[in-house]
Amino acid sequence: MSAPPVWRKSSYSNQTGGHCVEMAESSDSVMVRDTRHRRLGHLSFPSGEWAAFLREVKSDRP
Repeated sequence: MSAPPVWRKSSYSNQTGGHCVEMAESSDSVMVRDTRHRRLGHLSFPSGEWAAFLREVKSDRP
């Protein structure tokens, strides 16, 4: 049995309980969820696809 995921809040989320995104990593995927709707589950992405997404987002920064 695998350990439960360790969720981390986005550094862009505020600390007052506002709209937040959390992520957790496993050996081969990244999971993303909305903290206001945790009961609805999460989205999973292959680690390589998540890394490509982050590179693209960061490359568009001014």
